[in-house]
Amino acid sequence: MAKKNEASEPESELDASNDNKPEVVEAENENETLQNELAKALTEAKVHQEQYLRTLADMENLRKRTQRDKEELAKFANENILREILPVIDNLERAVEHAEQAESNDGLFEGVQMTLTQFSQLLDKFGVKPVDAIGQPFDPAYHQAMGQMESDEHPVNTVVQQMQKGYQLNSRLLRPAFVMLAKAPELKENDDADDSAEEQ
Repeated sequence: MAKKNEASEPESELDASNDNKPEVVEAENENETLQNELAKALTEAKVHQEQYLRTLADMENLRKRTQRDKEELAKFANENILREILPVIDNLERAVEHAEQAESNDGLFEGVQMTLTQFSQLLDKFGVKPVDAIGQPFDPAYHQAMGQMESDEHPVNTVVQQMQKGYQLNSRLLRPAFVMLAKAPELKENDDADDSAEEQ
């Protein structure tokens, strides 16, 4: 009987070890599943972090761009109204020129001169400055050529006459100067040669 009991004990130990095998396999499967889920969660977290950083950078760029646009708007907000004022200044300048030639309208001349000075101060206050033209080399960024004049005194393509002043607003061109450019005078020798050919 004792032998029978000894023989039955190893069978029960085998049964117990067989019973533990499914639990070990199940624990390993669960561990593997958890590791897969962790890896997946870490990947998603990395993707979300990259998206967050991109969004943060986009928001910073948008903030800077908005600030730049706001500053630019404030800087050039008066552009249209100032463009409308320029013809008034042109007319005042013409009136001063005619009054200088007439020599009899002292009161008109002084009044218009004062108004013109006041307008110039107003424009200067808002950052409007005249474009240098007379005596300057022609610059298509600031000058608009209306024609050419023969000149011995000035180099070719130099502004010799200004028909209408140009203006800049904070270094941006508001209106180009309308100018006449110097050109080399035609040689009279050619004319003399043509005359002598006609005489023969």
